[in-house]
Amino acid sequence: MFAVAVVAAVLFFVGREHWGHIFGFLPYLLFLACPLMHLFMHHSHGHHHGAARSTPPKP
Repeated sequence: MFAVAVVAAVLFFVGREHWGHIFGFLPYLLFLACPLMHLFMHHSHGHHHGAARSTPPKP
């Protein structure tokens, strides 16, 4: 638990000193999010598991 607190404090102070650099990377993180969303959110795109097929009703 102590190590987590130390890591959090170090990340806070490093982030505070380099805030301008961190904000400079935000547009690139947005572009990186696009392919990651396609990989993880559209994995079943086009595959309807267990879905009933739409067939016209019999007269």
